[in-house]
Amino acid sequence: MPDIEPTVELHAEFSSPDAVARPWAEVVDVLSRSEMFWLSTVRRDGRPHVTPLPAMWLDGALHFCTGADEQKAKNLESNPRCVLTTGTNQFRSGLDVVVEGTAARVTDEARLHRLAAMWESKLDWPFEVADGAFRGPDGPRALVFGVTPTKILSFGKGEPYSQTRYRFTA
Repeated sequence: MPDIEPTVELHAEFSSPDAVARPWAEVVDVLSRSEMFWLSTVRRDGRPHVTPLPAMWLDGALHFCTGADEQKAKNLESNPRCVLTTGTNQFRSGLDVVVEGTAARVTDEARLHRLAAMWESKLDWPFEVADGAFRGPDGPRALVFGVTPTKILSFGKGEPYSQTRYRFTA
């Protein structure tokens, strides 16, 4: 699925008086360039679970991988709704991005090969594609998930501070 243009809305009450909505292209650039994201999921008993991991932006979705026995995979099995965040640890500069959506397993061989090439190119992390998943040279099978956003928030830091919402409709 190719990238789609969202509806963009500046949250003026949470932004500097002279702020404007951050362009969608700027958010896509952050999603494409970022190496690390924080994945937030919910355990079966309702407790939150947050973990850092690499993710790749491809065709309008954010992709990550995890072992089938890891907590995040178990959480997504019972509740596929999740949030991925990335940005900077600076207060006065940068752009933080929050992606809300539903994770779905990626098993399509062509897409998995494209994603494996991205992991190798961006992070020097080689994966083979086998049986609808990734397999590392020394590691177990890794399930691949794609999160198609339902909503994205961006937080522009430094004057002017801004909060922008990007909504996606099917």
